[in-house]
Amino acid sequence: MEGGVHEFDGSTFRECISLSRRNPYVLRLAFSAGIGGLLFGYDTGVISGALLYIRDDFRSVDKNTWLQEMIVSMAVAGAIIGAAIGGWANDRYGRRTSILAADVLFFAGAVIMASSMGPAQLVVGRVFVGLGVGMASMTSPLYISEASPATIRGALVSTNGLLITGGQFLSYLINLAFTKAPGTWRWMLGVAAVPAVVQFLLMLFLPESPRWLFRKGREEEAEGILRRIYSAEEVEREISELRESVAAESGSSSSETKKMGLVKLMMTTATVRRGLIAGVGLQVFQQLVGINTVMYYSPTIVQLAGFASNTTALALSLVTSGLNAAGSVVSIFLIDRTGRRKLLVVSLSGVILSLALLSAVFHHTSSHSPPVSSSPQFAAALTCPAFNYSPATAARSWDCTRCLKAECAFCASEHKLLAGACLTAASNTSTSPAAAACGGEGRELYTHGCPSRYGWMAMVGLALYIASFSPGMGTAPWIVNSEIYPLRHRGVCGGAAATANWVANLAVAQSFLSLTEAIGAAWTFLIFGVVSVVALGFVLVCVPETKGLPIEEVERMLEKRELRLRFWDNRRAGAGAGDGDDDGGGKTGGV
Repeated sequence: MEGGVHEFDGSTFRECISLSRRNPYVLRLAFSAGIGGLLFGYDTGVISGALLYIRDDFRSVDKNTWLQEMIVSMAVAGAIIGAAIGGWANDRYGRRTSILAADVLFFAGAVIMASSMGPAQLVVGRVFVGLGVGMASMTSPLYISEASPATIRGALVSTNGLLITGGQFLSYLINLAFTKAPGTWRWMLGVAAVPAVVQFLLMLFLPESPRWLFRKGREEEAEGILRRIYSAEEVEREISELRESVAAESGSSSSETKKMGLVKLMMTTATVRRGLIAGVGLQVFQQLVGINTVMYYSPTIVQLAGFASNTTALALSLVTSGLNAAGSVVSIFLIDRTGRRKLLVVSLSGVILSLALLSAVFHHTSSHSPPVSSSPQFAAALTCPAFNYSPATAARSWDCTRCLKAECAFCASEHKLLAGACLTAASNTSTSPAAAACGGEGRELYTHGCPSRYGWMAMVGLALYIASFSPGMGTAPWIVNSEIYPLRHRGVCGGAAATANWVANLAVAQSFLSLTEAIGAAWTFLIFGVVSVVALGFVLVCVPETKGLPIEEVERMLEKRELRLRFWDNRRAGAGAGDGDDDGGGKTGGV
C-alpha cells in the first residue's frame, strides 16, 4: 500500500493463491474482515424473498406498495447513517473497533426482525441492520486494503465483493430452504445473527489496521503487524515509506487543518477533490444503474416477467444471485490484470445492452398480455368488482395488465396466453377463495405479473445484467475508494463516498415499485439504461487507473492529472518529465 514501487506482472491472481500458502495470516485478516461483506450481502438480499411471505402474513403490507418499499429501504436509510458514522468512527476509534460495532448492530437487527409482530417492528429491525451494513460497507474493504501488499491489494479487496455476492447467494438459498418451514420469513431474517457472532469473535483476536496505528503514533504495534504481512526484504521499505508519509501529512496538513477545517481543506485540495469526484461518482452510479432493484426485488421482477409461483420466483432468482457471486470471482482474477477502469467500461457496456433487452421484453409483456374472458367462469362473488361494473364494455378492453392494476388477480387458463378470468384478490396466500377457485385444470393465479411468451427472455436479460455488472461495477467502486484518498482523509472520504452510495441506493429502493406501478417496468428499466450511458461517460472522463500503484503514487498522480476524455495513463506519477510528454502528466489544473 504505502510503500515503494511494486512491479505488476499480470499474474496477481496466481500470486494471491501462492500467498495463501506462504503467508496465510494476510488471508486470515482479509476473510475475517470480509465477513462484514457477507452480512452486507445477506441482509440486502434476504429481504427480496422474505417480502413475498411478509406480504402473505400482513395484509397491510400486501395492499400498500409504499409499505413494502419502506421495509426494504429502511435498511438503506440506516446504512446512510451507518456509513456517515463509520467514516468518523474509523478515523477516531479504528477500523477493527468499527467492525465490532457493526456486528453488534447486525445481531440486534436480526433478533428484532425475527420476533416482529407487525410492520413497525420490522422497520425498526431493518434500521438496525442498515446501520451495521453502512458501517461494514466502507470499513471492511478499508481494513483489507490497509492490511494488503500493493501487488495483490485489488484481488484481496475483491474478496470482500465476493463475500457480498456470496452473502446474497446464501440469502436466496436460505429463502428456498425455509419456504415450507413454520415462521418462513422469521427464519430467513433471523439467520443473519449467526455470522455476526462469528465475525465478532474472530475480530476480537485480530489486530487493528497498521496504517491507522502508525497515524496514531503507535508505531511499535504497527511495525509488528507489518512484519507479519510483508516479506523480510519488503518490510523495512514499507515501514520507511509509511513513516515518511505520516510525517509529511503532519507537517503539511496540521496547520492548514487548524486554519480552515477539514471540510474546507478537502474542497480546496486538488488531490482530495479529484479523488472524491471519482470515488463518490462511482458509488452513486453503482446504485443508479439499478443493481439493487434486482437484489431487493428480484423475485418480484421474476413474477412481473410472468412466473406466478413464489417458489418458482425464488428458484429463478437464485440463478441471478449465483451469477452475481460468480462475477465476483471473475473480478478477483481480472481486477489487477486488466485494471479498474477498463473493467468498468466493459461492465457498463454489458449493463446498457441488458437493460435495453429488459425494457423491450417488459414492453412486449405489458402490451400483449392475455385478455379477460367475457363469459362467466366463476361465481359473481369471486369476479373482480371493477370488471363487474360494466362487463359488456370491459370484456372488450380488459386484459391481464388492466386486471392487476385494478388490484385484482388474473386466473390464467391452461394455455396461459389465452383468455382468462379477472378475480377479486382478497389475499395472496394459497388459501384465499380466488386461489382455491382458480386452482386445478392447469390454471394458475397471477397477482404481480402476467403470463408472457417471452418471460424467459427477461431471465436472460437479468442474467446478462448481473454477469456484466458484478465483475466491474459491483466491486471496482469499493476498490477505487479504498485506494484513491490520502491516508489522513481516508476514513472521512471513504465514509462520504459510502454515504453517497447509500443515499442513491435509498432513492432507487424507495422508488422502484412505485415507478413500475406508475409507468411500467419497461420504462423503468429504460431509465436505468439511460443512466448507465451517463455512467459510462463519467468513467471515461473522471476515473483514474490505480492498478498496481502504491497509494502515495495514486496521490501524486491525482495532483498532476487534468480532466480529459481518454483513459488515464498508468505511468508512475514520479516518472521523469520526458516520459510520455504528450499525455500532459506534468500539467496541473482541471478538476
